[in-house]
Amino acid sequence: MPLRRVGCKATRDVPLPYNQLVKVPTAWINADLHCHSCVSDGTLTPEALAQRAKANGVELWALTDHDEVGGQRRASDAAEAVGLPYLPGVEISVTFAGLTVHIVGLGIDPENAALIKGLADTRDGRIARAHEMADGLAKVGIRDAFEGALNYAGNPELIARTHFARYLVETGVCASTHEVFRKYLVEGKPGFVEHRWASLGNAVKWITQADGIAVIAHPGRYKFSVNAEYALFTEFKGHGGRGVEVVTGSHTAPTTTSTPPWPSNSTCWPRAAATSTARRKAAPTSAPWRHCRHA
Repeated sequence: MPLRRVGCKATRDVPLPYNQLVKVPTAWINADLHCHSCVSDGTLTPEALAQRAKANGVELWALTDHDEVGGQRRASDAAEAVGLPYLPGVEISVTFAGLTVHIVGLGIDPENAALIKGLADTRDGRIARAHEMADGLAKVGIRDAFEGALNYAGNPELIARTHFARYLVETGVCASTHEVFRKYLVEGKPGFVEHRWASLGNAVKWITQADGIAVIAHPGRYKFSVNAEYALFTEFKGHGGRGVEVVTGSHTAPTTTSTPPWPSNSTCWPRAAATSTARRKAAPTSAPWRHCRHA
């Protein structure tokens, strides 16, 4: 049976079978629309995440595993079991201007063939990259990093820097994953290996062809110049992107309320924004990228 998509009113007159709408509050709601499970680089199962979201008052939930939709059926079933409205999702890794950018897809059809193939192509090469990362760490005295990281990867095809970071914390090399990234896993450090991900255009296309909405994830994390940041948003919109993630654990309060990287009088930008961590209910403000914020 196809998965249901719940949330805002569908843009087409007749929803597809998987897009049967479930009533949710029309006022500001407590939503968590950016969440990873152990199917990708998270630590909890989809079932445990659904239970935690419900217990913490989340009113609309989406599982958005990195480059993988294999947990969607489990997440949907678990959400239904606890009475939690659910939105199928994914987070796609993209290379833009030499940096890795993440594009979240919300309300997708997780059984869409083009999306599944695109994600498989994006995952291809992660294992080879992980071996190179382990080789780099071995050169500075950190042994067996590949095997250690693999223990944390629920899906070996999705082994990532996060898994290496957890292993280095477990073995006492660093006190926190933030320290691991800073010392070993960012550009110029021993365990950093660049990887070419999907193109921005392809990621947005896969999402929209699967009847989803494409959203730029945590823009405050990207170290772009002003021109590169403007180019990202311009091209994203041109490809059919629709939203920007505003409230997220990796954004500071000033970042959340900062001016978006386009003219304030622009008429070409979306007025919807996804949110990640469910924290507090928020009133709308005048900033165009926060008009439809749920938090």
